[in-house]
Amino acid sequence: MSAFLPAFLLTLFAGLATGVGSALAFFAKRTNPRFLAIALGFSAGVMLYVSFIEIVPKARESLISVSGTSTGSWQTVIAFFLGIALIALIDIFIPASDNPHELRKEEKFSGAPGTADVIFQANPTQNAKLMRMGLFTAAALAIHNFPEGFATFLAGMHSAELALPIAVAIAIHNIPEGIAVSVPIFYATGSRKKAFWLSFASGLSEPAGALIGWFLLSQFLGTAGFGWAFAAVAGIMVYISLDELLPTAEEYGQHHHAILGLIAGMLVMAISLLLL
Repeated sequence: MSAFLPAFLLTLFAGLATGVGSALAFFAKRTNPRFLAIALGFSAGVMLYVSFIEIVPKARESLISVSGTSTGSWQTVIAFFLGIALIALIDIFIPASDNPHELRKEEKFSGAPGTADVIFQANPTQNAKLMRMGLFTAAALAIHNFPEGFATFLAGMHSAELALPIAVAIAIHNIPEGIAVSVPIFYATGSRKKAFWLSFASGLSEPAGALIGWFLLSQFLGTAGFGWAFAAVAGIMVYISLDELLPTAEEYGQHHHAILGLIAGMLVMAISLLLL
């Protein structure tokens, strides 16, 4: 239980990175979409490498120790794809127009309030639509971040060295999501303060997901339960990387920027696992 606080703080750090995205949108004098593309690709590389090289083998080892080689291996595969199914179902049940992972023109850096002088024009109908979009995006983001928060927290409970790069990767992933929440709310209300704090608060769903998931599942997380949960976490992170991070990276930059970041993330993760 001594790992509880560090694991929770790492999860909180990852979740509140949405506020960084909001601040970038509003206060940065210049933005660098190429850097964001490389950073998002880097996050994907970290998540993919650690999922396949570290998390899945550890999950398989736990399940084999309880159920034997054949059954444990099958359970690992099933749990991995159940994790993918969980996060995919969340995407399916959230409409594309309200999904923070479906990029919209207003959310790109080129249209963010920090890149140009913004004139707030009172248009009640348009403002209501933008406010609705921002609030629904915040709600959708909260739902998405629940399993991400539990994934970070569970990794932290197992190993702080393993959880740290995951937390950093998810934090980078949350930066454009913070932009997705804050920009439409700003255009609807003209208030940077309200948009920033709503975006910042939406990131609290990650530590909330960590706490709720832990208190609901901790009694079941023996050796076998840990194996199932860890394999599912790997599936969640692989889905996030392939369905969200890499497509978003290519939207902000070019294909080669995303792949450069991906390879760099894998390399850094590989070296860190060897050194730690």
